[in-house]
Amino acid sequence: MKNYRQGHQIVLLVLFILSSTISHAQDFQRTRPERLGFDSDRLDHLDESLQDYINEGLIAGSVALVLRNGRIAYSSAKGMQDIENDIPMEEDTIFRIASQTKAIVSTAIMILHERGQLKISDPLSMYFPAWADAKVGVLNDEGELDLVDLNRSITLRDLLTHTSGIGYGNWIGGTEAHRAAWSEAGFNGWYFASEEEPIGELVTKMASLPQFEQPGVQWIYGYNIDILGAVVEVASGQPLDDFLSQEIFEPLGMDDTQFFLPQDKALRLAKVYRGVFNVGMNQSDQNIEPAPDVGSRLGQGQYIDGPRTTFSGGAGLTSTASDYAKFLQMTLNGGEFNGARILGPKTVELMVTDHIAHIGFNPGSGMGLGFSVLKDVGARGTHGSVGEYGWGGAYHSTYWVDPVENLVVVYLTQILEPSAELDDFDTLRSGIYSAIME
Repeated sequence: MKNYRQGHQIVLLVLFILSSTISHAQDFQRTRPERLGFDSDRLDHLDESLQDYINEGLIAGSVALVLRNGRIAYSSAKGMQDIENDIPMEEDTIFRIASQTKAIVSTAIMILHERGQLKISDPLSMYFPAWADAKVGVLNDEGELDLVDLNRSITLRDLLTHTSGIGYGNWIGGTEAHRAAWSEAGFNGWYFASEEEPIGELVTKMASLPQFEQPGVQWIYGYNIDILGAVVEVASGQPLDDFLSQEIFEPLGMDDTQFFLPQDKALRLAKVYRGVFNVGMNQSDQNIEPAPDVGSRLGQGQYIDGPRTTFSGGAGLTSTASDYAKFLQMTLNGGEFNGARILGPKTVELMVTDHIAHIGFNPGSGMGLGFSVLKDVGARGTHGSVGEYGWGGAYHSTYWVDPVENLVVVYLTQILEPSAELDDFDTLRSGIYSAIME
């Protein structure tokens, strides 16, 4: 009996140590801001400023997370996850991260590139043969589209940098004639969660439509990374959700990142709001209202109830601030986080290098493989450092990584069509950098 009890105690001790190790591996350590080179009083001022947007009814709530040297310098969960049901925002609230999905799927492409299962110089038609016959729509004098051959094949690198000539259906890019053709085919913006067809079938259908521009000519925001998500499936032989879980989410401890939520996480999903002045409503004390409960890009979306068929590599994931920070910290660490090696350092370097210097883009910025890249702080005109990379999402979220300051920032809200008065991104950025003392 004594030996049994001792053995039982040893097992419990081992389990405790293992569980503690796992917990530590998944969480960031909170550290006094001054130990990370920040001024606490200035961060307190930032905290008050972010609260003002909630007090003024411009957003329902937000979660912000700032890491420096891999430790938490600032974190906050403010306001409400769901105003109508009186659910407060929490640090583990789950958000629709929309285009923040792009960096993760771009990473999946680079994993396969490293393994030799694809090359980013490959033509898209190698994976989806219908794209070998794709045409560009050129507007004629009658306002109609003439279809002309591609000057060259669209490559995976074109897709990674949004220079493929492919737009966002009826939402962004091209002429009215282009958008009408895509709309008629059922492509109405970035939202895919309600689709019944797998992403591969949709990508094949896209090849038959008039493309917006020749590849390599212009930066056009579009379905590029959704297409790459389908390429991941072909090259790996796995569904996109399985590949991301196996190769990125599980190794990094991103336990709350997925395309569609299981029912046991449904109550943690933030409600989507929208600015009332942008939808033709009269002035009220509240500047936001719940988005409609419909399966469109302007509604709550079918992330819980729906067909769960189409994995949108361009805009489909849901996640938390902490989970996304783990992914970003991995890139800042040169492809590794807490012992999990996702990419090699030189691959990360390639991803955060400007690839479109010959093409016009945002002032001071270029485009890497999944991220925008800051090249000139003065030309952009806001705080930051040369070499910073990041992006954001359609539900009003933003993130960036500053290698010079060893900084990771994640800021999540859930609002579509926000009021013009909502300038919280600028407040966040200036508040963080003005608090850095060393």
